[in-house]
Amino acid sequence: MISASARPPEGGASSHGEDVAQRQEDTPISSDSSSTRPLLLELFTEELPPKALQALGQAFAAAVQAVLEKQRLLAAGCGLRAYATPRRLAVCLDAVLGRAPQQPYTEKLMPAKVGLDAAGAMTPALVKKLAAKGLGHLGAADLIRESDGKQDYLYARGVAEGATLQAGLQEALDAAIAGLPIPKVMRYQLADGVTSVKFVRPAHRLVALWGPDVVPVHALGLEAGRETQGHRYMSAGVIAIDSPQSYERQLQDEGKVIASFEARRAAIAAQLRQHEAALGATVGTDPEVDALLDEVTALVEHPTVYVGEFDPQFLAVPQECLILTMRLNQKYFPLFEPGTGRLTHRFLIVSNMQLDDPHNIVEGNQRVVRPRLADAQFFFDTDRKVPLSSRVQSLGQIVYHNKLGTQLERVERVRRIARYIAEQLDADAQLADRCALLAKADLGTSMVAEFPELQGIMGAYYAAADGEPAELVQALKGQYRIRLDAPVDVSSLAAAILFMAERTETLMGIWGIGLVPTGERDPYGLRRAALGLISAYEQLDAGGHLSASHAARLALPELLAYTASTFDTHPIAAGTADEVQHFIYERYRNQLANDYDRNVVDAVLAVEPPLHQVLARVQACAGFALRPEAESLAAANKRITNLLKKAEGEIGKVDTARLAEPAEQALAQTIARLEPEAQAQFVRGDFAASLATLAQARDAVDAFFTDIMVMAEDPAVRANRLALLAGLHGVMNQVADISRLAQ
Repeated sequence: MISASARPPEGGASSHGEDVAQRQEDTPISSDSSSTRPLLLELFTEELPPKALQALGQAFAAAVQAVLEKQRLLAAGCGLRAYATPRRLAVCLDAVLGRAPQQPYTEKLMPAKVGLDAAGAMTPALVKKLAAKGLGHLGAADLIRESDGKQDYLYARGVAEGATLQAGLQEALDAAIAGLPIPKVMRYQLADGVTSVKFVRPAHRLVALWGPDVVPVHALGLEAGRETQGHRYMSAGVIAIDSPQSYERQLQDEGKVIASFEARRAAIAAQLRQHEAALGATVGTDPEVDALLDEVTALVEHPTVYVGEFDPQFLAVPQECLILTMRLNQKYFPLFEPGTGRLTHRFLIVSNMQLDDPHNIVEGNQRVVRPRLADAQFFFDTDRKVPLSSRVQSLGQIVYHNKLGTQLERVERVRRIARYIAEQLDADAQLADRCALLAKADLGTSMVAEFPELQGIMGAYYAAADGEPAELVQALKGQYRIRLDAPVDVSSLAAAILFMAERTETLMGIWGIGLVPTGERDPYGLRRAALGLISAYEQLDAGGHLSASHAARLALPELLAYTASTFDTHPIAAGTADEVQHFIYERYRNQLANDYDRNVVDAVLAVEPPLHQVLARVQACAGFALRPEAESLAAANKRITNLLKKAEGEIGKVDTARLAEPAEQALAQTIARLEPEAQAQFVRGDFAASLATLAQARDAVDAFFTDIMVMAEDPAVRANRLALLAGLHGVMNQVADISRLAQ
């Protein structure tokens, strides 16, 4: 039975505090399995890590719910509300039982001849087994004897009492704390000066209420009660929670805390929109805005948004620098002109205090941000005094990887790769070389040292100030993109070449020294690099720099082989090019499988075609798979593949004089008629037409396999028929391995 408090007696003039004390000492909680009440569990702590808060809150609530569900302590349709503020994790469940319902059980124990002696008494082995299963109170007469078809077994059957809420909630609380996705655990000492515990932050209070009653659970050196704390500065003091239903209201009214993460986020977003409308500006729509909104939601319990501003002279600094320092360091929302996207000199502050006169808060924030903007201006002005090209040699002092040398050595490899790609595309090799030479030069600037996130972006600004070509500026600015998402035109060709050269060097170098991605780790972003390289091939094709009719142009195997040769001073493992090639195709397979049938994708990638042809081949193969001839031809092709595997020795050419049967003669004639047309269409890159032409072979193929025994007893006849099928197989599988469609 769970011992806890009951409702206060009616009548009398006791204070709220006296009522609470009496509740915690009086009537025990009902253990009726049909009785349900809301349950509240709250852990009050020091400030929790903001970037992890939302995940911590969701994990805490989900773990409590899962254990109580397993214990059958939740009524059907029980709702859940998760709460997370900078100083608390909490969960409220709508309908929780005081005791779980009784559950029938059947335990298979052991063979009767082992568990009972000749007189029918329990053997020591059975006594030990019963004790281990918590059934030591049972005797031989309480057991059931049944045959499993081979021998008699002893079974224990009965009805087990359901778990009590106290026991179930204690287990749920322990599991929730142990399973939290804590970024970094800290150890701290309890008030006794001896005991220490581990948690994400020191915990100070524990609330556990079932309806109005406290559930006596414990954790982290704390005993459960009903008292919590509100806002650090605006709260009226310690808050005694009456019941789970009043939790949110009491925290907001008495504690000035919005307990729900989602409600706080929505409140901040609404205030931001109000200020946007009043100022005729916008906070923007890029992903960083949402990420910042999540972070400030985790920093405040009572959000209020104020407007700040800085000296407009700072707008002469590249706006990326100002935006980054305001968002990253100060957690402000910079404001932009709606039409142009240009940064304004105003920003929005999300404060944890609501004041009638916020002058001091606004002025304090403006005073804090001013020196940061001044630092950015100083870095920008100072960096521009040295030409970007003069910084290249200093890259020799920066280690890229101890097995791959310095950044300068890496730059030299990327330069060679960029020139190779440019020559393959008939592009300006000198421009490509210059882009690669200056690509990493901004690593030595003060601005990038302060804000590493601005790599490439600052290089583009400094290159522009040095009078470098616009194409080079664009290449430097876009080199850290995840993927290319627009067709490559003349103006963006240099950028695409640098993008490809950098990713190819990364893939080959990092893979070649053994840092292969695993299921959980990919610290050098090789998966991302592979997808980026794939996107470059796609966009070069879309822009006309590569075409389906030029299969050999900038072929991936040759590009990887050339890249391997650039690691002459820091050799990489033999076979790296082949492994990276297979890795790239596998990444492409996973990407395409999101939009196309897996069998179609597998059929195309089985032949590892030129990367810029893959998408066109997949689309053609998808269309072919819908044709009525596809199923029959795919099955026949699969059969041909298996037959060719059984061939002994090298398969020769077809001897038409040995084609005696009408069906094999018809197939040979069909191949001779269709092959030139299908081949011409394939060479032109018209893969759909090539497959459509080959579809005309279905009748001849079906007739062949109906009438002809391929593996004839006569070795010469057998070899000739295999040669005929080998010719058909080669023609049919140029676009894709058609047999894969039969899987």
